[in-house]
Amino acid sequence: MTSFLRLATLALLSLLFVAANTGAAENGFVRVNQLGYEAGAQGRAYLLAATPHSGGVFHLRDASGAYVFTAPVGAALGTWGNFTVYALDFNVSACGTYVILVEGPFSGTSPSFRIARPAELYSQALANALSFYQNERDGENFIPSPLRTAAGHLNDRQAAAYTSPQFDQDDNILGALNPTGKTVDASGGWWDAGDYLKFVQTHSYVVALMLIGVRDFPKEMGRGAGSDANFTAEAKFGLRWLEKMWDDNTQTLYYQVGIGSDFVDDPDALSDHDLWRLPQDDDGMGGSDPAYRYIRNRPVFVAGAAGSKISPNLAGRLAADFAACSQVYRDSDRTFADKCLLYAEHIFALADPAPSGNLVTTAPFDFYGESEYRDDMELGATELYFAVAGASGSLPANLPHNDPKFYLRAAAHWAHLYITGPCDACDTLNLYDVSGLAHFELIRAISDAGKPKNLEVTQQALLADIKKELDNAAATAASDPFGFGFPWASYDTTTHGTGLAVVAHEYALLTHSASYRDIARGWQANVLGANAWGSSFLVGDGTVFPDCLQHQVANIRGSLDGSAPILAGAVVEGPNTFAATGTLDGMRKCPPAGGDAFKKFNGNGAIYKDRVQSYSTVEPAIDLSISSTLMFAWASAGAPAVYPLSETFAAPATVPSGVATASATPAATSAATGKPAAIASRVKRTTRRTP
Repeated sequence: MTSFLRLATLALLSLLFVAANTGAAENGFVRVNQLGYEAGAQGRAYLLAATPHSGGVFHLRDASGAYVFTAPVGAALGTWGNFTVYALDFNVSACGTYVILVEGPFSGTSPSFRIARPAELYSQALANALSFYQNERDGENFIPSPLRTAAGHLNDRQAAAYTSPQFDQDDNILGALNPTGKTVDASGGWWDAGDYLKFVQTHSYVVALMLIGVRDFPKEMGRGAGSDANFTAEAKFGLRWLEKMWDDNTQTLYYQVGIGSDFVDDPDALSDHDLWRLPQDDDGMGGSDPAYRYIRNRPVFVAGAAGSKISPNLAGRLAADFAACSQVYRDSDRTFADKCLLYAEHIFALADPAPSGNLVTTAPFDFYGESEYRDDMELGATELYFAVAGASGSLPANLPHNDPKFYLRAAAHWAHLYITGPCDACDTLNLYDVSGLAHFELIRAISDAGKPKNLEVTQQALLADIKKELDNAAATAASDPFGFGFPWASYDTTTHGTGLAVVAHEYALLTHSASYRDIARGWQANVLGANAWGSSFLVGDGTVFPDCLQHQVANIRGSLDGSAPILAGAVVEGPNTFAATGTLDGMRKCPPAGGDAFKKFNGNGAIYKDRVQSYSTVEPAIDLSISSTLMFAWASAGAPAVYPLSETFAAPATVPSGVATASATPAATSAATGKPAAIASRVKRTTRRTP
């Protein structure tokens, strides 16, 4: 449902419900996937009741007021805060708009939701996701919209380069910045989040997933998707910025534009996180006042000396970016594709195979404290295999390696090191761990290469490791009444949910498992409203979603009540262990009347607050949003259109114990048991707002 219909639809449904019922007060809360359910697929909603009970029924009512499905309320799934959670399982094939009505000891009404065919259900969500990245564009090639009226940071076209600064234990910069004497065109690219910093760390992850989506799902994300959901041009926009951050002539990588930290020795100097403003204000901010010098003229940080080794997390993802570029644009822009392939091979060759100390991520490192890199190298090598193999008859001149199996062997090597390494399957698909995607890509590459012998890893081992990640998520889901595969009381809850759905779709395809497709739908539903708070955490996807983003453009120029304009497609952090506080001059108060509508639904250590101050729950970011595009594309298409796999792999494909999937009939379901897995939740960048 498009956002501009949200308020009108809620008002209409409220009137319809009053007209169709006795007016008795509702004392339960119904949670649904607000984006909707696939026609004919098992669906699950939830009832939150203040006390345990038995009995009661629920109905699905269509837009005409007719009941199309009635069933008993299911058994209790567990407790959440002050509530007991009950399953509402259904299966409806008729497409339309519905609400769920619960009658009995506890009554309640859900927000409206659709039941539709997959291609219809997910098309608007993909269009919303594209609009998010278009609104995050920096530089002169911005796209005018109700939120964006002018270009920002044009001074980045002549940005001074600096060596990486030193920081104290509080992430404040020690001493003065040290210029290299170089000037870099660092304009363009996407802002990282609700601030205006730009990082290769997050950018490289986004571009890799976006290009794989464009390649694999041309009808959903590529040239066959229509202008509203065609990411082909947006992916090239992201690549153009990465080109600027990699100087292939000197073999030099620049990794960051702007600073978000204060200075120990220059406390008057302002950084990005000290101001709340529109991006077009920065180029002339403060006139000649030296306090604003790093706002007007943002520094660019260099990763190392020319030709030096590159941190393997960045090298792997950048190689994947440029290799996927070669695959996607080979037919439409051969010159660009050839240049990308050359860059990919050069960068991969410079990867540091045995890094010491912190990886290069951002300045300071704690903004995005990544510790794993073997998965990035596996992904980079695998995409290089596809790029070289796909251009076999027309490879560019001076390419270091013309044999695609060189990269297949490298990918298998890094996959083996990941599987036998210190953090095997301790995380799931997100910025900090791409192994679920890399393993899937490598399984396809091995089949494409004719299943050569003597690789360091087999397809079965890769599949088993994907399942290991899913089993860990299932163990977490077993202790959650909503069946979510990642702890709600963590950073990055939403993006882990969308990433888990992607990996479950991959595994379902590889094993031809309908059960894992159901699991993917369940985790997808969790972040789209089937949760304790009854909120979608994807802006514009559903009827209740964050109104008070900690995002400067959305806050200054957008609405504060969900009506247009909104930053559609933005994926926020989601529930966390805390709701951050802190204001800046120029920040519009949101909610305008104050209050905390979601407070009574906090529980089990998890807190969600839709308030502009809370970066920990409602700040969106480019890395948080990108896996949702693959999730929707998978759900819509069912399988990639490129490098398809017709074989079924003989790995265990049973439904993991404890995963709360919809039952075949609306019968009672026992409460799940089990302990959560030890999934690593690394701390994402925290903004340094002045309280």
